[in-house]
Amino acid sequence: MSEVTTTEAPRAHARIVYLGPVSPHWEVYGDYGDENLVDEFRTRVLARLVLLTRDDPQFRRNSERIARDAERERITIEWDLGRPEEQ
Repeated sequence: MSEVTTTEAPRAHARIVYLGPVSPHWEVYGDYGDENLVDEFRTRVLARLVLLTRDDPQFRRNSERIARDAERERITIEWDLGRPEEQ
């Protein structure tokens, strides 16, 4: 039996913004989608990033986990790390 994969539309979009080296380091903004879904996602993101700067080695691992979480929830994400070359 073959597995049919359908591409479903995103349920929400979130921007994850690096605020700088002084705590709090991160903020998550919901651009569209269910407000409760975005709030729950924001809580999980901030739990993973609260004490990390963008240059911390743990940031890379946690950002991959956040990306997988967003994919599961069908939330598109955009990272703003405050680096001109990445924009």
